[in-house]
Amino acid sequence: MEEDSQENFEELISEVYRAESRQAFATLVRLLGDFDLAEEMLHEAFAVAMSQWPRDGVPQNRRAWLISTARFKAIDAIRRRQRFAGQLPEIMARLQEIGDENEANAVSEIQDDRLRLIFTCCHPAIDRSVQIPLTLREVCGLTTEEIASAFLVTPPTMAQRIVRGKAKIRDARIPYVVPSLTELPERLDAVLSVVYLIFNEAYSASAGDNLTRADLSEEAIRLARLILELLPDAEVMGLLALMLLHESRRPARTTAEGDIVLLEDQNRSLWNRELIDEGLQLVEQAMATGRIGAYTIQAAISGVHASSKTSESTDWAQVVSLYDVLFRAAPTPIVELNRAVAMAMRDGPEVGVQLIDTILARGDLTDYHLAHSARGELLRRSGRIADARTAFENALTLTKQEPEKKFLNRKLNELSSATTSSQ
Repeated sequence: MEEDSQENFEELISEVYRAESRQAFATLVRLLGDFDLAEEMLHEAFAVAMSQWPRDGVPQNRRAWLISTARFKAIDAIRRRQRFAGQLPEIMARLQEIGDENEANAVSEIQDDRLRLIFTCCHPAIDRSVQIPLTLREVCGLTTEEIASAFLVTPPTMAQRIVRGKAKIRDARIPYVVPSLTELPERLDAVLSVVYLIFNEAYSASAGDNLTRADLSEEAIRLARLILELLPDAEVMGLLALMLLHESRRPARTTAEGDIVLLEDQNRSLWNRELIDEGLQLVEQAMATGRIGAYTIQAAISGVHASSKTSESTDWAQVVSLYDVLFRAAPTPIVELNRAVAMAMRDGPEVGVQLIDTILARGDLTDYHLAHSARGELLRRSGRIADARTAFENALTLTKQEPEKKFLNRKLNELSSATTSSQ
């Protein structure tokens, strides 16, 4: 019985870590002005929670408890470390910002700390190649390996970039604040890129047992809403619309067992109409400004899908036209891949296969499992079973996500069954 109780608390701590750690970390960075010290003290606080919560009970406000505990741990650590002696008064003053007597105000302060940290990591004094990786690591808690994979560089190279970014913030004394309205536009592109990448990780996790991460989706949408309040820019509207429209499909994207359901096979009655209506309204507002960027175009594409009652009624000609515009605005291999799939839906699978083969022949997306998976599906629809099997096998070797592995194995089994039945 005691073992069961301990296991339950370990599960609880893990859940709290996933839900609260990065927000608490952002507040500690603001208070301490030091990434490494904030990370260390946060882990100390969780260690205390492991021993204290089973005995004294779980606090009502877990995040505030973690910050308060880490705050006192930091005070003790700073006192012990002589090299911090000269900074002690300044840091102690910061630490008093969140005292027990001010806990009510602290809640609203904590809510904005993650946004403050994003703007700090995206400060123009930090190299653009460092801004987004640094934010993904420190604000979102992605591992260096996950970020390196997303940017197609080695983990040691990415680790060096992140260390360089933290050193720049420390040495240049970059403030932990949301910039003024005059400073906001120059940081907006990088900040929106970060929020978009947070949502991408949430919508299709790079690794692990689950296809999606609801906690990150909610956080990305919350951050976009905060940014829109600060600056009612068309691309902020477009990004928020894009995320809402994608999020609306979450209930239909997997089965009860966690298996992937492709867009064309989804039960559209499960889609969240409230999110769809809000997303479509934002698309209209963004379009009306005449300043149409990549996020707004992507949101418009999602809007076509959201407005289609069935997969068969999707206006693929409109989708292709929007991808043509998007590719001119953002000529990336990923956009080119998505455009190829849309053209396959409009003009036939062989058209899509040829376009994807062109992308892969250039050396683009050769390590991107979804390119091989999409190619495999189009080959299957063309009746080229052997080639489809090879494409799915290539995708399987590249993916690190369990639901994707199950999906690809299911596709391979279906191909084997089809081959057997035709013999």
